Amino acid sequence: MRRRDLLKTAAAATLTAGVAPRLGRGADRAKTLVFVPTSDLTILDPVVTGARPTRNSAYLVFDTLYGIDTEWKAQPQMVAGHTVEEDGLTWTLKLRDGLRFHDNEPVLARDVVASIRRFAPRVIFANALMETTDELSAPDDRTVRFRLKRPFPHLPEALAGPGGNVPAIMPERLAAESPFKPVAEVVGSGPYRFLKDEHVSGARAVFERFAEYQPRAGGSVGFTAGPKVAHFERVEWLTLDPFSASAALRRGEIDWWELAPRDLVDQVSGDPNITVVSHFATANGIMTFNQRYPPFDNPAIRRALLGAVDQAEAMSAIAGSARNNWRDDVGLFGTGSPFATDVGIEVLRSPRDYAAVKRALAEDGYKGEKIVVMAPTDVRELGDLTRTGAEQLRCAGMNVDLLEIDFANVVRRRNNQGPPDKSSHNMFCTLIDRSLPNVHPFGNLAIRTDGKEPINGWANSPRIEELRAQWLDTADLEQQKRISVELQKQLWIDVPFIPMGEYWQATAYRKDLTDVLPGCFAVFYGVRRA
Repeated sequence: MRRRDLLKTAAAATLTAGVAPRLGRGADRAKTLVFVPTSDLTILDPVVTGARPTRNSAYLVFDTLYGIDTEWKAQPQMVAGHTVEEDGLTWTLKLRDGLRFHDNEPVLARDVVASIRRFAPRVIFANALMETTDELSAPDDRTVRFRLKRPFPHLPEALAGPGGNVPAIMPERLAAESPFKPVAEVVGSGPYRFLKDEHVSGARAVFERFAEYQPRAGGSVGFTAGPKVAHFERVEWLTLDPFSASAALRRGEIDWWELAPRDLVDQVSGDPNITVVSHFATANGIMTFNQRYPPFDNPAIRRALLGAVDQAEAMSAIAGSARNNWRDDVGLFGTGSPFATDVGIEVLRSPRDYAAVKRALAEDGYKGEKIVVMAPTDVRELGDLTRTGAEQLRCAGMNVDLLEIDFANVVRRRNNQGPPDKSSHNMFCTLIDRSLPNVHPFGNLAIRTDGKEPINGWANSPRIEELRAQWLDTADLEQQKRISVELQKQLWIDVPFIPMGEYWQATAYRKDLTDVLPGCFAVFYGVRRA
């Protein structure tokens, strides 16, 4: 309770300092959508990180070649359409008319080619496409052409951006930068432009409607597809703690609270002026390890910890005791998704025997080394999940050093390839949204095991990569399901990460907002005030 009182006091000071009150009344409010994200927007480049605030802001600022509709299918977005020739070896994409960047320069095919080359190393599906590509070119200003080494029927899906890192199209001069270093400026071609001069780190991010943006004609709004119509002149993000966000929503000072923690949902759900969507979107919890360094470079030690992780305990720490808000017995893919399976799940179902896990760890070579665990202080769900995971490791006899820091520093340390005691880590827990489908082997970042993905600690498994390649090469659904079963069997052997369950996230907004798209992350196009 002392921590809650401290947060309330800090929030009151923030509001008194003038971060929010000017938005709560007057003519500006009719044209402004005020939103509270899960955490502060610190990294603006959506290629270098898959962090939720960066991903959400990216779909305000940037557009993509293809988008995902509510049926999880890829639809043309910046492209007018495509043709496929030579038995699937040549794809020709035509850009639609009227595409402009926020610096008022036209979007040209060479910008697209440079952008693809930049985001492909960070978007695993696009990376697979580029490995299959013999030549990527821009024959003219509106034409992008892929010449492939072998057929790749998933090309639109690969360019639609399944996962956290966004396949953002940006000017060639920016796309020439390394995909592992944030670009110096944010220039997109989406419905809103980022206002750098109004950005206050730790407090506010502001986006203004881009008057030159031409929404795609026709169709319905999807998760990242369809006509992206901006009904507000401005979208303002405020960084508030959960208690302040709850109070501000009830007072009408904000319009939309992205994720209301389960223990605070009741505070707003009874308000007749507020809509609460309790089952807004799902997220899968995972425990990941830095596999570049001991002790977690040893797969036997990771396997031993399968006996320590309690999914029900982990999910109830986030979503409360009501089981209709979360699920355990979760493997590689979320419950009910096309490739979900319970094969091998008994390793997580059996009663936890921490004494046995401790003996197994010792036999497999764990010698009591310090385990640096990062728990974010400003993203409650991630913090609760990580602290629960850390306690489960302690129960198994591991020497846990819990490092509680803000989420921006978690991301920085997570991407640091140095030793754990040199501004890196040994373990952290995270959540992977099912939005933007992490429901297959090239949508779920954590399944990438080529030693190049920081979100799962640079996991390396030749067998998992072989199975993913097999899945990519087949268009037959039943064969894809059989391969997914083999993938989950291999999960329990190589343990690139440990699944920690799945839960439903809740969102809350004022009832005068309409057309909020359920079942995904927070998207702002199409949303209007009644």
